[in-house]
Amino acid sequence: MKAEEVLEEFRAAGALLEGHFILSSGLHSDRYLQCARVMMDASRGARLCAVLAGKVRQHLDDTLIDLVVSPAMGGVVVGYEMGRQLGLPAVFFERVEGDFVLRRGFEIKAGARVLMVEDIVTTGLSSRECIAAVTAAGGITVAAACLVDRSAGTADIGVPLVALAQLKIHTFTGDNLPNRLKDLPAATPGSRGMV
Repeated sequence: MKAEEVLEEFRAAGALLEGHFILSSGLHSDRYLQCARVMMDASRGARLCAVLAGKVRQHLDDTLIDLVVSPAMGGVVVGYEMGRQLGLPAVFFERVEGDFVLRRGFEIKAGARVLMVEDIVTTGLSSRECIAAVTAAGGITVAAACLVDRSAGTADIGVPLVALAQLKIHTFTGDNLPNRLKDLPAATPGSRGMV
């Protein structure tokens, strides 16, 4: 599946938004990918994650994975679908007072080989935080996967990242906005508070 085909899935779901957005990272952007709208259609989500699971299998070759782990909120649905596609259990971390923790009786066995799954990677901050939480819980993150890497491969999350599509969607700091965004009201569609 090519990047344009992935974008077409987002467009068809009404999930490729244009305007002025403040991302969870605090950066501003003129485009936002609302992955939840893509995943609300179970057949679309299964179709996209099946292709991503195939890419993960190719990339990891014979590397075994014991568990799929995702950061809440955005990665939960994608993580569970990836677990289903790969035939693996899937759990998620939640933020408690800003830190990722396992709740709901979830655990990671010592030495478990983990695939960390996100919906969208922009700066990689949530991914790195989730991977650090996996390590603190005793797991070993062998790779990560996401539907869209909007950094076009520049986000360093500390492990190999397999993306269904890589896009370069520009981001800006609040004090360096292009003129086209300065007069537009900003929306904050992300699931995490501003950093």
